[in-house]
Amino acid sequence: MAIQLRSTKSLIFLFLISAVPIAFIIPLELSKPPTHVFHYHSSGFFRESAKWDDLNRRFIVGFMEGGVGQIKVPDDYSPGTVLDEVTVVKDVDLAGNASLGVLVDRPRNRLLVTTGDVIKGRYGALAAYDLSTWQRLFLTQLSGPSEKTLADDVAVDAEGNAYVTDARTSKIWKVGPNGEFLNTITNPLFIVKEWYRNFMAALNGIVYHPDGYLLAIHTGSGNLYKIDIAKGNEVKLIPVNGSLIFGDGMELLSPTKLVVAGNPTGRLVESSDGWETASVVSKFKGPAHRLATAVTVKDGKVYVSHLLGMGYPAKKHALVEAVFST
Repeated sequence: MAIQLRSTKSLIFLFLISAVPIAFIIPLELSKPPTHVFHYHSSGFFRESAKWDDLNRRFIVGFMEGGVGQIKVPDDYSPGTVLDEVTVVKDVDLAGNASLGVLVDRPRNRLLVTTGDVIKGRYGALAAYDLSTWQRLFLTQLSGPSEKTLADDVAVDAEGNAYVTDARTSKIWKVGPNGEFLNTITNPLFIVKEWYRNFMAALNGIVYHPDGYLLAIHTGSGNLYKIDIAKGNEVKLIPVNGSLIFGDGMELLSPTKLVVAGNPTGRLVESSDGWETASVVSKFKGPAHRLATAVTVKDGKVYVSHLLGMGYPAKKHALVEAVFST
């Protein structure tokens, strides 16, 4: 299974890079970026998600080929230095599955990682790891071979419950603080009728709001949802002034500001009424050929992580600072 998965991903990668003219990519790679970029060398071409761990001064990234790595940023870091990725998690029993969403759960000193079979959708799970020892704390299977799913992104509430989006069939799994499976959140509003809007990904990025509800995005349509877990998982479609189509990973900057990653731009979204309505107030255009997939915040600054690494044999990935002006 792992061999087949790697072969399929290699074909996908070759297709992606062949679809973009080399003459277009080279100038983009050689040009001076307008904002700060953390570059790091990696063993793989694909890095789906990255989150900043402030206590340990490191970015933590999920491997599309499965596993987790860390990129430490030294105190004497000099801009322009290419950092190194070090593998910290590589579970043999999860081989062949991708590590898609990662989340630093600081109050419980753990990392939450979603795991899924990207190609066939035959397995989905949520794992938790101790941030000090990398010992696995639990592994909760969310789906098996009888259901085609894709465990994608994850959020955690104040009590330690985790919420995992299914990017294939648009539902949300809820997992308790100790890994116990609790329930599944479904709603007709999650289902977009046009088949082509579900082709790339359906329900995707998700965050927990400190006022006690979830915000989640549907990639293909750009629909933004408010899920009130204190009101029986009541779901509302948030009217947004502006497009969020191709929205992927998300991060709250404040209770009223949300950053949404996704090509060709990152978008800053604001709400002044408790996310009953919202507006896209600013955009940031990063290296579109690298495919923006996730967002994190380091020292008050927004960094967008990208799927594709460039170069061979050393693959260089980019975490790009996104500067928004409103």
